[in-house]
Amino acid sequence: MLDTDLPRSGLVNRVREREILERLVAEARAGESRVLVVRGEAGVGKTTLVEHLSIAADGCRIVRAAGVESEMELPYAGLHQLCATMLDGLPSLPEPQREAVSTAFGLGPGNPPDRFLVGLAVLGLLAEVAEAQPLVCLVDDAQWIDRVSLQSLAFVARRLMAEPVALVFALRDDEHHALAGLPELVVHGLDPADARTLLESTIPGPLDTPVRDRILAEARGNPLALLELPRGRPPAAVAGGFGLPDQAGLAARLEHGFTGRFAPLPAETRRLLLAAAAEPVGDVALLLRAADRLKIGLEAVAPAEAAGLVELAGRVRFRHPLVRSAVYRSASAEEKRDVHQVLAEVTNAELDPDRRAWHLAHAVIGGNETVAGLLERSADRARARGGVAAAAAFLERATELTPDLSRRGTRALAAARAKFESADAETALELIRLATICPLDDLQRALLARLRAEIIFALRRGKDAPPLLLDAARQLEALDPALARETYVEALGAAVYAGRLNGDRAVHDAAEAARGAPPSSHPPRSIDLVLDGMATRFTDGPRAGVPPLRRALDAFREQKLDRHDAIMEWLLLCPVVQSMTVFELWDDDGFAALATRAERLARETGALAMLPVALVYLSGVHLFGGDFAAASAAVQEADAIALATGNAGLVYGKLLLGAWRGAEAEALELIDAGLKDATTRGEGRVLALGGYAGSVLYNGLGRYEAAADAARQGAEDDDQGYAAWSLAELVEAATRCGQTDVAASALGRLAERAHAAGTDWALGILSRSRALTSEDDDAGELYRDAIQRLTRTRMRVELARAHLVHGEWLRRCQRRAEARSELGVAYEMLASMGVEAFAERARQELLATGGTARRPAADARESLTDQEAQIARLAADGLTNVEIGAQLFISPRTVEYHLRKVFGKLGVSSRKELRTTFASLVPA
Repeated sequence: MLDTDLPRSGLVNRVREREILERLVAEARAGESRVLVVRGEAGVGKTTLVEHLSIAADGCRIVRAAGVESEMELPYAGLHQLCATMLDGLPSLPEPQREAVSTAFGLGPGNPPDRFLVGLAVLGLLAEVAEAQPLVCLVDDAQWIDRVSLQSLAFVARRLMAEPVALVFALRDDEHHALAGLPELVVHGLDPADARTLLESTIPGPLDTPVRDRILAEARGNPLALLELPRGRPPAAVAGGFGLPDQAGLAARLEHGFTGRFAPLPAETRRLLLAAAAEPVGDVALLLRAADRLKIGLEAVAPAEAAGLVELAGRVRFRHPLVRSAVYRSASAEEKRDVHQVLAEVTNAELDPDRRAWHLAHAVIGGNETVAGLLERSADRARARGGVAAAAAFLERATELTPDLSRRGTRALAAARAKFESADAETALELIRLATICPLDDLQRALLARLRAEIIFALRRGKDAPPLLLDAARQLEALDPALARETYVEALGAAVYAGRLNGDRAVHDAAEAARGAPPSSHPPRSIDLVLDGMATRFTDGPRAGVPPLRRALDAFREQKLDRHDAIMEWLLLCPVVQSMTVFELWDDDGFAALATRAERLARETGALAMLPVALVYLSGVHLFGGDFAAASAAVQEADAIALATGNAGLVYGKLLLGAWRGAEAEALELIDAGLKDATTRGEGRVLALGGYAGSVLYNGLGRYEAAADAARQGAEDDDQGYAAWSLAELVEAATRCGQTDVAASALGRLAERAHAAGTDWALGILSRSRALTSEDDDAGELYRDAIQRLTRTRMRVELARAHLVHGEWLRRCQRRAEARSELGVAYEMLASMGVEAFAERARQELLATGGTARRPAADARESLTDQEAQIARLAADGLTNVEIGAQLFISPRTVEYHLRKVFGKLGVSSRKELRTTFASLVPA
């Protein structure tokens, strides 16, 4: 049925779409956040639906932003447009968020903000505004919003939960990664009956059936096409089928149609429209200044308005984005240059130097060092506001305009680095190729080699990167010794990631090369100590490596971080240091301290690209500490933030949790997927992880031959990673299935590493492993030593397993009463943690002794979701809703929403009761 009150809007029989949009507003009014991506081809009616939504949102506050197709990408321009009327709410935000958004919007100085910290600030701003009135945010033509704004808004969309906010994006059908996975409304063309009705409403008089069918076929139900394809042609031409374009896509044909309506206009009107099309801001005052400079009266716009192409109200608005592109594309190169020159002249050089520089860049022919220099300074300002993508765009254009080849190479290198940082690796490699053919000095060539290697490592994390990084490090030795050492650390890290898939001696050879690096500064930096420790470990073995690695850890733990860039450097290096702390030093206190500090710093600085990694390490602290709920919450949050920031999820935490829980199907699915992906990329370290996880899983299930096979896979290579942990699993599995020679060999390798570390964790695992291979009375003493040592550590799951194997040994020795005691402790610990497969082993052994296995009473915490448990912990620690929201990247209103549910599930009515109740549930 035709919607007769809006016949020319394209809202024909859009009942389903309107119901979805109206329900979205109703749910936002009810206090439930809603996000929707309205997707469809050009002209299908997305903007019309968005306008309908604004009418349906009566009583709500509405804020808008609209993207404009332009080569320029001013950082945070779209976000600023959306938030401009809400900035009076900034004082209510926590200081780090307030500073981030102020810097991003150019309201004040500050460190370059993380784009996701800006997103968190916007989330807080929207929640604050929505407290007074439900808020509807409309982002039209989102495909043309600057990248950093769209990334921030995508983060906001994924963190909205319990606020009266509706966030709606409208964009073309083209794939847009930042919004991938959000709820969608795909807008299709009209069905044939409605399309025919709309077409016939636009053409007076009868229409030949074959011609009508041809138009309908070409339009494919697209409302704008049905309105515009016949427009501007004589009725007879349309009726007879003459003048309709045969080739090109629908968008091109629509643009061609708009060009046909634009071409007959007076010359002054066309020139004024071209100025409006070339200036994406839509600033009427600026257009008036340009018209004055062009000696064009404002009355020249009237014919364009009459033709339905543009309107001048508060802003310059084209009827459709295709009108803007049609106007701009139809102009000659000379006409475009002239208009950009005028726009540059009327743009305030003090208030908007970057837009002025960009217009100048489009006004010049050939090289122009003056303009290139202006673009370079614009890149510096963009980077200071956190707009890496914008800086890259400025630098790329500056490179094109640089006449001097030597300077062009310098700028190409800077542009390539910026493109890489903005996740545009393909363009970065193109710029590297350009820089290669320019005259460069030795340092620049070394930097170019390093950047190419870093890009290849980031793309694949496989065996291609280590030799390239080593080559770059060697080139840098005589040119920048400090940077050479940093590059050697990168090369060693890349070699460890590649692991066994990079050859038997690749890590050793990289370490040998690193030992030849220039001496460190005095006093040495923590990164210098890390390099020395890693190089020694991989050339001279675990025993030689522990002392320098210990010095590196101590320096790294105590490093003062009084600058933003120092914090960022620390966070980037932290995963390397954590790996050596866990796998080489067996230092559980150091592991916990680093993971806790990294997570806190990543939250405080809003470094959301690094926070998921910190959370995965923290999940390991919780897992081995026996708090699987906290470990799961950390993994869930890491995945949620990775999704919200458009980064790949991290499989490590989920895989280890699945293995330790004994969830065979889930764990094997993750292991198989991880191994397949790692083999494709050449990331050998994941092979060791998969082997270790499989050995834990099968040891828990009592399938020892399978456990031994998996453990051999994890331990067959001595690279830094999961080899030592796999050795302990291999000792148990091989002993249980009679592979005594395999167990003895694994025990010898494990002993070397455990004695080198010398910690209670390492020596406790060693004593437990030795006891498993002993058949005489020494076994009992070794089991007791393992339990005593592991009791002094944070490794509660390993302690529980020590009780388990001790109890199993006591039962075999017919010491049933002692066995019942040990197995009872093991069962209670393992079952309460959720280590289900090992708990079942303990239960079966306990029953065999004549004991009873009572399931530990469920505590109230088990009824909480991961997020509720996180919020409850923080509230029990005394944090306010605002502080909890800042930590978990959600709004205070969402915190309150979850706390109400926590109170109901735990049967408490105040935070004081929550502290008492929840404190009793947290393991010591």
